[in-house]
Amino acid sequence: MPDGKRSWFPFERLWQGSTLQWLGVIILPLALLVLAFALGSAWLHQHAMRQLVGERDKLAVGAAAGALNTEMRYYLSSLRELASRAEQGSLSIHPSTAGVASNFDLGWALYSSHGARLSAVGDLDWDSLESQPEIRSFLFNTPVAGHFTEWVLEEHPVILFSALSPDASMIAVGALSAEALVKPVITSVLPPEREAHIFLVSVKGRLIYESGVRTWETDLADHPGVTDALLGNNGTLYLRTKGIEQVVSYAVVPPLGWALVMEEPWEAVASPILETTQIAPLAVIPLLLITLAGLWFGARQIVRPLRELEKRSASLAWGDFDGIEQSVGGISEIRRLQAELIRMARKVQNAQRSLRDYIGVITEAQEEERRRLARELHDDTLQALIALKQRVQLVQKIANEAAIRQSMQELVSIAEQTIENLRRTTRALRPIYLEDLGLIPALEMLARETEMLSGIQVAFHKEGEERRLPSTVELALYRIAQEGLNNVARHARASHATLSIRFMPEHVEIQVVDDGIGFEVPKTPTDFSSSGHFGLLGMAERAELIGARLEMVSTMGKGTRLSVTWRS
Repeated sequence: MPDGKRSWFPFERLWQGSTLQWLGVIILPLALLVLAFALGSAWLHQHAMRQLVGERDKLAVGAAAGALNTEMRYYLSSLRELASRAEQGSLSIHPSTAGVASNFDLGWALYSSHGARLSAVGDLDWDSLESQPEIRSFLFNTPVAGHFTEWVLEEHPVILFSALSPDASMIAVGALSAEALVKPVITSVLPPEREAHIFLVSVKGRLIYESGVRTWETDLADHPGVTDALLGNNGTLYLRTKGIEQVVSYAVVPPLGWALVMEEPWEAVASPILETTQIAPLAVIPLLLITLAGLWFGARQIVRPLRELEKRSASLAWGDFDGIEQSVGGISEIRRLQAELIRMARKVQNAQRSLRDYIGVITEAQEEERRRLARELHDDTLQALIALKQRVQLVQKIANEAAIRQSMQELVSIAEQTIENLRRTTRALRPIYLEDLGLIPALEMLARETEMLSGIQVAFHKEGEERRLPSTVELALYRIAQEGLNNVARHARASHATLSIRFMPEHVEIQVVDDGIGFEVPKTPTDFSSSGHFGLLGMAERAELIGARLEMVSTMGKGTRLSVTWRS
């Protein structure tokens, strides 16, 4: 017995997990029952679905054939109207005044009852047409009701329509490509999304229209169903091609006796899911309550708590340590997982406090070093360059030769450019405007300098009542804006940018917006360095040091928006 207890002990501990119990007691039996009923219903319903698809396709093909008949009658009616208007003398020869007759894409013409052509519209060669005896017989033997005929123009099937005016003094003739007639009707009645091969064959065995992928390797005129349709029959048959059973529906198009055929694999239409749904409502009703109970339990005790825990865990990366403290509920495993996350979050928070203090000291030392370097450049190097420039100018005044004076002038220009670059560098290292005048003038000057150096149009906007902020806050906000504009100038490929500051009673917000190429923003600040965005990392650290909130939104091809909000 001891050996037996030891052998079952791991299984007993595994079974104690509520997730496994939920899976074994509810989901597993339910899945087996649903699978059994699904297989049985699919087997029982297969034959009925096969017949259903066949009847559906037969009706669809018959409807398409009827729509083609109606469409051809419509074109014939439009020609009668054209002949009637010509007989009354109210028809302008310009195509735009021909009404519905302008639908004949190959053109139309008017003839007198004596065979003289009165007018013609379109690119069709009417002289060549009239020279063919069978066509001339068709034109000038038009019955009162009008008629159609099939014709070939440059290997493309064409339909000729002919109609008489009320007193038979005028004959209107229209030419329409078979594709222009057939395609709109077929695609509207038999949509191209269905997995079907649709084709139209004339009495002479000529292919009039085709869509879809062929599954028949011989001539389409020999395809099953074509002969029956040409004999005036409508119907459905089944044939197997390449191991797939196809349902073939055919119908005759009455005016010209064409055969319209549609072939598609019926199993693709009657999918297993559709088959199962026929019997599932009857068989699964007793299991519905069990399913609902399982879904409710899973959603309430597992899925919803896990999603809430995932959302709060993601917010940890952005410094929200309070949200993880609130209980999300759920099963015991989820509660224990949250407890572990809370302990981990506290350790991370303590580590971040220490790191923030360390970064603050480093940042302060960095700013102090910048100020020292700026003072040395201004007091020593810049003054030396100014003195050098003045002495070169003195030499230039006393020089006798023009070449020497020209060289001295070049030295003066180089010195002036170097002095200007050095002054710009010292302003970047030590923002004098920020120390002397405040944040607004410093940001405005920053926007002007960025526009001058990069060529990007940078607009500056201020909103709200201006007020001074703590020096550390002003310096951090200035550096974030400076880095943001530097990124725009170096990487964004933008043509316009905006630097704005908004003073609100409880907070101050700075935004840098550009219309550049955008980029993929890392999901968390910890991903900034690993993805090479060290500038973004520096901005995030500065924002964290002053307790501000940094947000970045970027869309590829539409630009980037950087905003930092500091609450007083």
